[in-house]
Amino acid sequence: MKRTLLLILGIAAAVIVTMGLFQVKETEYAVRFQLGKIVKTDYQPGLHIKWPFINNVRKFDNRILTLDMPPEQMNTSEQKYVDVDYFVKWRITDVTDFYLTTRGDETFARSRLAQILRDQLRAEFSSKTLQQVVSEERAEIMERLTNKADTEVAELGMDIVDVRIKRIELTDAVTSSVFERMETERKEEANKHRSQGQEEKEKIEASADRERQIILANARRDSEKVRGEGDAESADIYAQAYEQDAEFYAFYRSLQAYEKSFSNDQDILVLDPGSEFFDYFKADQGTGQAQP
Repeated sequence: MKRTLLLILGIAAAVIVTMGLFQVKETEYAVRFQLGKIVKTDYQPGLHIKWPFINNVRKFDNRILTLDMPPEQMNTSEQKYVDVDYFVKWRITDVTDFYLTTRGDETFARSRLAQILRDQLRAEFSSKTLQQVVSEERAEIMERLTNKADTEVAELGMDIVDVRIKRIELTDAVTSSVFERMETERKEEANKHRSQGQEEKEKIEASADRERQIILANARRDSEKVRGEGDAESADIYAQAYEQDAEFYAFYRSLQAYEKSFSNDQDILVLDPGSEFFDYFKADQGTGQAQP
């Protein structure tokens, strides 16, 4: 009986000792309460002691946490709706303030954080155009969101590490409108280039035609000049030949005429036999006298 009692007392003592010990990890904040009041929060990682049944301990994550927000529909300054997909990186910096403002309810803290970010994001988008929110200003928007939201959540014992916009998508109505505007702009740009191209084409054609006329005129002038010089030289040669032997020149010219006139066997020439054209047919070869 005595041995059993000692065993029971030993087990009870072990349980009490176990209940009086708690461990704090490097990734945790530990808050010790005494009858519902916070008595200590600055625990270092390791094994610590508490009073069983009098103290209780709650632990909170001290790492950077992620709140991935569902896509939100935002309205730009142009009254165009876009779906914004974003997330926020946050952490607990003052566990006492965090517990007092949220009662240690992380779900409530996340909800409060989400509402703050949603309001800040709507305010940012409502003051910006669609082009601004999808351009390089997007980085500036995220930086301002981080700073403003961090200021608001500081009283909750929280810190905003970063806010990131993952994706901005146009709603169907806005997408259709944007595509129509883009199509109109591209058509205007194409018509502008087409008009400029047609104008440039006409200039090139006019310049080429003018240059062609000039080249042809110069060619005609040069050809007429060369032809004139050739005709003059030819006439001079004929004249010199005629002066040297008029009879032979006349004979040679007649042979050329005969050759051209009788070049085809089917040619028929109707002339008076006494015509001068046949003088050299009638003339005695070598004397130039007509045969009897």
